[in-house]
Amino acid sequence: MSENTPTQWEYLTAPVLVHNTKAILDNFGLDGWELVQIVPGLNPENLVAYFKRPRG
Repeated sequence: MSENTPTQWEYLTAPVLVHNTKAILDNFGLDGWELVQIVPGLNPENLVAYFKRPRG
């Protein structure tokens, strides 16, 4: 993309199990996803992660 063209992003929301957080986040990172935020899920064993990556 050129300097004058803003980056276009795609987004992903995914559940993350508390007992395997690092491995799950590493896998998303290998696919080019950047973690934006992680918040508690509906029960104590789950988190919800929000990711973004450039479209393309």
